[in-house]
Amino acid sequence: MRIPKIYLETTTFNYYFDADRDAHADTVTLFDRCAAGKFEPYTSTYVIDEINKTKDEVKRENMLALIDKYNMAVLIESDEANELADKYIEAGAMPPGSLTDARHIAITSISDLDVIVSLNFNHIVRATTIRLTEAINKVRGYNAVAIDTPMGVLSNENG
Repeated sequence: MRIPKIYLETTTFNYYFDADRDAHADTVTLFDRCAAGKFEPYTSTYVIDEINKTKDEVKRENMLALIDKYNMAVLIESDEANELADKYIEAGAMPPGSLTDARHIAITSISDLDVIVSLNFNHIVRATTIRLTEAINKVRGYNAVAIDTPMGVLSNENG
């Protein structure tokens, strides 16, 4: 059985440490399932750049430490991902101010990963984004990437 390749977007790092959020427990469970070898975790320099903007130094360092703790592969920013993200914005898949969010989906797509895991319901985990990024990927020769939450990924794992 093939291990699903998942991209952990910046919000998952935040929820990991925010015990007051509804999705905290599921987010931690998802990271633990990565450690158990049930998922192959990826993140990117886009995520690292966003984490580095965190004002709380302790939280910032803790979030960055998750990359090593969970042995995540770090995808490197690329012109190809940036261009695909621009196409998402131009097509209205995401609002103009959400370029970094578009880049998360784009790097997941060009890297042929299975799922981008996010808790960003404003720009990423929304029907319009899912539908239009899938169509753009198809036209540009990329596979569709699933966009889901930690809860959705865990429920899919369990059948």
